[in-house]
Amino acid sequence: MRTTEILVIGGGPAGLSAAIEAATLGAQVTVVDSDLKLGGQLIKQTHKFFGSKDEYAGTRGYKIADILFDDLRKNADRIEILSDCTATGYYPEDGTVTCMIGEESYFRMQPKKIVVATGAQERLIPFPGNDLPGVYGAGAVQTLMNVYGVTPGDRVLMVGAGNIGLIVSYQLLQAGVQVCGVVEFMPKVGGYWVHAAKIRRLGVPIYLQHTIVEALGERTVSGAVIENLAPDCTPGGKRTTIDCDIICMAVGLAPTCELLWQAGCDMKFIPQLCGHVALRDPSMRTSHPDIWIAGDAAGIEEASSAMVEGRIAGLGAAGACGHGTPEERKERFAHYSERLADLRAGEVGEKIRIGVSAACVQKWEE
Repeated sequence: MRTTEILVIGGGPAGLSAAIEAATLGAQVTVVDSDLKLGGQLIKQTHKFFGSKDEYAGTRGYKIADILFDDLRKNADRIEILSDCTATGYYPEDGTVTCMIGEESYFRMQPKKIVVATGAQERLIPFPGNDLPGVYGAGAVQTLMNVYGVTPGDRVLMVGAGNIGLIVSYQLLQAGVQVCGVVEFMPKVGGYWVHAAKIRRLGVPIYLQHTIVEALGERTVSGAVIENLAPDCTPGGKRTTIDCDIICMAVGLAPTCELLWQAGCDMKFIPQLCGHVALRDPSMRTSHPDIWIAGDAAGIEEASSAMVEGRIAGLGAAGACGHGTPEERKERFAHYSERLADLRAGEVGEKIRIGVSAACVQKWEE
């Protein structure tokens, strides 16, 4: 049995921000992350971020990860890092979390407070041949290229024209991989137009109101069949065969929230946040008095918002352990809340604002 004041589950942008914030207030923090290297999606992101100076606008994702790593080192006396470590379960009877380092070392952790920043899981869609080697999720393609320096193939068909699909398509082009097309179910591109414009200028066709119906090939992917949909999204339109050796799926994410279910947190399905999420108060505390959430585990959003949510969650957890003065915590909370509201402002953030409003509880009954 190990003990810690605050256990942060997840070493992505939200989890690292939560750990840094709690440590700066004097809390002892343990971060567990299932990946071999910290940083989550940040270390895969070569594009520049939008937003404000506070959210590192104009800085590439992997550079933002380096900034967070520097902050971790500055607080190394108060932050313990356990990578290649998976939190496998939460036990409400005594508040312990079971963990596994690699495949050998098993232990239990008993924290005073927990921040769940477990990120998201990629969604996939069923079609004949989707189990062939050569069918990838977009996150896997990013990991291969941007972490390990390996191109997945020569000719890629991207399924999904949200921000992830468009960004990964551009990264593939930068790596010298041909993008044969981007297939999008909806009648318009779901991601930012600036991302779509970059790949269109490079000659990549975007097939709106299309879907993939079959992957071709015997032992590996050798092509794909796509179909034009009717205005009411019913099938039966013209089919086109695309010559490709990779099919990359970028059809959305869902919050990773199994530990929150195990803990008995009040959960709600909120479409705007892309799945079941835990209800939370403005400090990101769930209905469980010892558990906070942040990042994609709280609802699918941009990494900039995840970092600010992490700051708020770390602040709340540290405050609940008695760290920091009430005045200091109040000032920091107001500052982070304002930054989060700015990130969600305008037409682009309307869906998120609706989702967060549906998930937020002003105050829990003690």
